[in-house]
Amino acid sequence: MNIILNGKHLEITPAIKEYASEKIGRFEKFVKDIEVIVTLSVDKYRHKAEVMIKGKGLSIQAESITSEIYSSIDEVAEKLERQIKKYKEKITTRRKTTKKTAKSDYSESIQDITGKIIERKKFDMKPMHPEEAALQINLTGREFFLFINDSSGDMNVIYKREDGNFALIEPAK
Repeated sequence: MNIILNGKHLEITPAIKEYASEKIGRFEKFVKDIEVIVTLSVDKYRHKAEVMIKGKGLSIQAESITSEIYSSIDEVAEKLERQIKKYKEKITTRRKTTKKTAKSDYSESIQDITGKIIERKKFDMKPMHPEEAALQINLTGREFFLFINDSSGDMNVIYKREDGNFALIEPAK
């Protein structure tokens, strides 16, 4: 864990540094390999503690404003602890779902977003040149055309752009 402590309009004393490191350092048991940026600031009678935690696929931020810097650190630590626990619970519940359940949840959520598949078509695909596929788009009036490229043997998609030209999508090798 890497803790970076910054102060705005506040001198970071060894006592404050030790207190903040102790409060924030306890999150290492929940999440490994993280960087923590702590910014402490004072504006008149308002003491503010801001913490940003960054790690693998994790970004958590919290802030607290109180009348004393130590209580701000305490409050922001409590907020972070709640957020990290919620994050860890979410990860463990994802792991517990089986692949079958995950697939059905995924397909249901996709259907909610895009609607249901109401039509299926099958085509005999013959190898052709991309220019021939472009001609097929013009003949059929479709927006795109799926074909097997005769030179590479790969499946390609060609579609008509708004400017009237064509774009070809090929798999990367």
